[in-house]
Amino acid sequence: MHKSLILLAVLALGFKSDVGQKFENDNIGFRSAQLEFPRVKVAFENKEVDVKTKLRLAGIQPERFDLYVRAFKKEESIEVWAKNRADNMYTLIETYPFCSNVGDLGPKRQQGDKQIPEGFYHFSMFNPNSNYHLSLKVNCPNKSDSLLSEHSDLGGQIFLHGGCLTIGCIPITDDKIEELYVMSVLAKDNGQMEIPIHIFPNRMNYANYKSLLARYPDRALHIFWTNLRPVYQHFEQTGQIMQIQINHQGRYLFTE
Repeated sequence: MHKSLILLAVLALGFKSDVGQKFENDNIGFRSAQLEFPRVKVAFENKEVDVKTKLRLAGIQPERFDLYVRAFKKEESIEVWAKNRADNMYTLIETYPFCSNVGDLGPKRQQGDKQIPEGFYHFSMFNPNSNYHLSLKVNCPNKSDSLLSEHSDLGGQIFLHGGCLTIGCIPITDDKIEELYVMSVLAKDNGQMEIPIHIFPNRMNYANYKSLLARYPDRALHIFWTNLRPVYQHFEQTGQIMQIQINHQGRYLFTE
């Protein structure tokens, strides 16, 4: 019996993914672990020089920087921002168009609704073997999504990825995902614990915000979008990201 338990424990450890083992090994950096995957290696060959050049031209040190991503569903646009670790303000590095879009404006509230989520997230996984070349997983649903949804199954496979197909993710073509993936690997390898991605229904200046409320009469959407807007406004005014928490009602709370 004792030998059986030991065998089961060994087998359980054996089922741990190779990716997990590589990333948890303190003797190998995140970049080095990622470069063991063929697609990532090719992406670095294709894009590393360009990425570092873009960063340096913006005054960003490729060896020590933080990354921030914003997505706007109506405009079908991804913005990539970066700052030196010691600085306060972010600088726009690149803008990528969506390759295709799906769903309507408004948050994702259940599995299979084909909605791109809206809210404040971060990249929770790097996928070097994606069905769509390379991909970065969004930690959706977050606590706010779970509290505000009436459904038990909210889905959870939301990615920024290559290609042009989508049923709720954001595709930006293989070429552009290689660039963003390389930039994200560099940021994480150099110490950024979480790379935030904020997804908005549109650019939430006053005119767009009022137009959004006029087009969609749903009061719940008005409350939700009004809750998102301060983060957009603050970043537009200061170039800085607010600290974000979620209360027990699913609302976002902010501090500078």
